[in-house]
Formats: sequence, structure tokens, C-alpha cells
Amino acid sequence: MKSANSLQGIKQAQLVGHRCRFCQAPLKHTFVDLGMSPLCESLITEEQLNIMEPFYPLHVFVCGECFLVQLLEYVKPQDIYGEYAYFSSYSDSWLEHAQRYVEMITARFNLSAKSQVVELASNDGYLLRNFVARGIPALGIEPAANVAAVAVQRGIPTIVKFFGVVTAQALVADGKRADLIVGNNVLAHVPDLNDFVGGLKILLKPTGLITMEFPHLSRLVEGNQYDTIYHEHFSYLSFLTVTRIFAAHGMRIFDVEELGTHGGSLRIYACHQKSQDQPAGSRVTELLTREEKAGVNRLDYYQGFGEKVKAIKRNLLEFLLQAKRQGKQIVGYGAPGKGNTLLNYCGIRTDFLKYTVDRNPYKHGKYTAGTHIPIFPPDKIRETKPDYILILPWNLKDEIVSQLSYIREWNGKCVVPIPDVEVL
Repeated sequence: MKSANSLQGIKQAQLVGHRCRFCQAPLKHTFVDLGMSPLCESLITEEQLNIMEPFYPLHVFVCGECFLVQLLEYVKPQDIYGEYAYFSSYSDSWLEHAQRYVEMITARFNLSAKSQVVELASNDGYLLRNFVARGIPALGIEPAANVAAVAVQRGIPTIVKFFGVVTAQALVADGKRADLIVGNNVLAHVPDLNDFVGGLKILLKPTGLITMEFPHLSRLVEGNQYDTIYHEHFSYLSFLTVTRIFAAHGMRIFDVEELGTHGGSLRIYACHQKSQDQPAGSRVTELLTREEKAGVNRLDYYQGFGEKVKAIKRNLLEFLLQAKRQGKQIVGYGAPGKGNTLLNYCGIRTDFLKYTVDRNPYKHGKYTAGTHIPIFPPDKIRETKPDYILILPWNLKDEIVSQLSYIREWNGKCVVPIPDVEVL
């Protein structure tokens, strides 16, 4: 039998050659290890239930030089986004968020019919349709062909490509440069950060600006949001590290907002380093100072997260076990990527959750990856009257609890698993 020390030595040996995707320093330090899991947006058809599924490590590292938290690239983006199950338009609160953003950004930077907006990872056109309605030229770049097709049907110009230096150069060669580049929840999804951010610089007009939204690493750590870790998220970003990445490519972040979306996100505003049009705001300095005081630029900030995750897993399983022993019926709400991580890490299958529901018709009649929990339309809840509904997209809990207000008719209750088990 191998000793714990020798097993640790084997693990470290396996990491030889793995380097940070931004600064190329060797990766030596574990942030959290969630074991093996299937791809988060891969759903299983009934015909595939007895076919072997691919599982990949969810072993997350933190770079000891630039403090970028990251997963290794086990799967190529082409394999993830060839056929994608996530459509942004099925969340009412996200649609409202997009509409408010367009109203704000149009007024703040005087966008007009003479401006060119480009959105990266534009999904089904949920955001760009607001620019189109205002007569502002818009172009979407979306790698998932099935999702992009929906945007095109809605009259939103969209090209099916992965974004990076090559795509940016091709657009510029065709005479297309951007006054505004938008990227919501895409920065964390790209394995080659330097290629992606390098492409931003090429595509952006000299006086143009960029806004990017992404989950804030500090909120992940403070809120125990381990389920936001999955293979489609290659990087987990602090403001400190993002500032360094943009600076390395000749761009400057001049403003930042802290948002409540996705459990706590940042919206950064960036421009060319030499641009004089956008002076740096006080929020940039304030957030950098706050992160430094918290210790984001020290390795000890990242230690101990794995033990907190184990404790939360045990708490959830204890709740489910107790409820089942009492004869309670438990179902899920949603089949999001984060739910896939939680279900597989905790080993939750149909012995705990009889089924889950989702508003996205694309997911109906399918099964969650790895755990094979059937997915139904939301009306299934009214039909079966479960005692507990485990909300997997907990970041949308207010919206979902409102939609499920009718479960009070039979004294049904909602449960959220993050940051710890809570019965609502």
C-alpha cells in the first residue's frame, strides 16, 4: 500500500509540464479537487443511457505567480460548443439584466446608428436584440451553431466562430472594427486567454471600449460556490489578475462594477492603454486595494477552500438522507452546468432526486450527465406535488421561488444548496 506522501508525490509528478495559461509559470498548487465529472452542458438521451460517458478531472489549480485560478484543458472548445444546450433567453432575470445594460451603455457612451457593437459568445441574441431594436449596428460571434441559428432567425447578424487573434484579424480585413465589444460570461470560458484578449485589442477601434462580465473569484471563495467550477470554465478570475492580463496586452481597465448576477460578478470597462478618453475611476483602485487586503495575491488565501467544500457536501447529503428517511419526495429545479457539478460531486442520483425540471424545451426528455436524472417541463411539479424542490441554479433562486409560489398549496418547500443548505 502506498503512503499518503508517496501518493502526493505521484500527483505532483503528474503536473510536470502543466503551466499557467496566462503567465506560463509551472502549476504546483491545488485550489480544490472535485474529482471526476462529465461535461456540464452535455445531456443524455434515452438511447445513450447504457453507453459509457467520458468523465474528466475537476482539479483546480492556482498559479503561484499571477494567482490565476484555473482548470487544465482536458477538452477542446470545439467538443464543448459543437452542440450546446444553454440558451440565455430562458431566464427572465437575465433578459432584464441585458436590457438594463443596453440602456445604460447606450446612454453612457452615446452609442448611435454610427456605432458598431460586437458581442462575443452572443448566444441566441438575447442581448444584441436590444441594440438592433435601437437601430445600432450589431454583430454576434458565437461558436455554437445550434444556438447562433436562433439569433439569426431573430434577425441578429451572427457568425459561427471562436474568437481570438485570427478571427479579429479577419474582421478587420473586412473593414469591421468595434466601438463597443461586449463579452458576458465568456472570458472564463476561453482556454487561451492571451489569444482571446489579444484579439480584443485588434478588433477594438482606437477610441472604442470593452465591457466584460464574469463571476468574481472572491464571491466564489466567500460563498462556497464550488458548483460554478466545471470544464467549460477554464479560469476563475480575480480583479487583480484580470487587470494584469489586460495590461499585458496593452489595454487598461478604467472602471469596474460589482454585480449580483451568477452569485456575484464583475463588469469591467477597458480601453486601449494609450486612450485618453476614459480616465480611471475610483472603483478600480478601491477594488484592487480590497482584494490585496483580503490576500488575493497570496497563496494562503486559496488554502482551505477544499475542506469547506467537503463540509458543504456532507451537509447536503445529510439533509437529503434525513428527508428520504422521513418518506419525503424530493425533486430538482433546473438542469444548469453548476447543477451537473454539484450532482456528480455529491453523488446525487434518482435515489435522492426523482427528477428535475427546466424551462428550456431543448432539455426535455433528456437526462443529466453522469447522474441520469430525467428532465421534464416545469408543469411536472404541479402534477406530482413534491415535498422539497432543490434549486440547482441557486443564483436565480428569487426568480424561481416566485415561479413556484403555488407549491404552498401542498406545503412544498424550496431548498438551496449554496452557500450551505437552506430550506426557504
